[in-house]
Amino acid sequence: MQKIHPEHPRYQSLILREKMAQAYKQGILADTALIAHGRGEAFDYIIGEKTTLPANKAIQTAAASLILAKNPVISVNGNTAVLASKEVVDLARILKVKIEINLYYRTPQRVVKVEHLLKVAGVQEILGSDEEDYLPINGLEGPRSRTSPEGVHKADVILVPLEDGDRVEALKANGKKIITIDLNPLSRTSKNATISIVDNVVRALPLLKQDIVKLKECQSHQLKNIIKEFDNHKNLQESLRIVQQGYVKDVEL
Repeated sequence: MQKIHPEHPRYQSLILREKMAQAYKQGILADTALIAHGRGEAFDYIIGEKTTLPANKAIQTAAASLILAKNPVISVNGNTAVLASKEVVDLARILKVKIEINLYYRTPQRVVKVEHLLKVAGVQEILGSDEEDYLPINGLEGPRSRTSPEGVHKADVILVPLEDGDRVEALKANGKKIITIDLNPLSRTSKNATISIVDNVVRALPLLKQDIVKLKECQSHQLKNIIKEFDNHKNLQESLRIVQQGYVKDVEL
């Protein structure tokens, strides 16, 4: 990995970029994963590489939804596993939920490598392997349609960081509540999700963990009020305004 000086003003961002590049070279990621990461990196740069107020609202609502869920599941793709496998495993441990692998460009080799990343991070049980039986998502075709019978298929609330928009749309159409983490407030993923966290996954997941720990002490009616007061469309509009303001500021500079 290229050595990056810790005092570089964009040190954290460059470290993440290097992790992605190395993961591609190791065959964990498809080449299009780098394009997706670069697109998110651009939005992160514009919002100042920090968690915004709308993102914090969405994170709190996501925490309340996951606590109240009967069968929550975390769906993990390659980018999420590379960037935040430890954070995913920590979150799953606190919630006592299962992790399921879902890859856009699915190959047996990549599934095994993503599974290895999650196991190194400490997960005991991983759903979505090629050896496991699967059920399709109604309204979606191809490898991305597969779901574990014990995971996404029977889940009521699904956390899908960095997910593709048509899968989110299909899952929601099948009655699932979808929580997504996506730096692009204009993406199909953000627009179709039930709760859209417009933030970097490496920042959002630890904050989500903190809110879950904090809100676990609340009564169910308090959690339901948090969810009731949240409007995903309005929150996305707030996120978009922040993006626009950041863009104008950069242009003026």
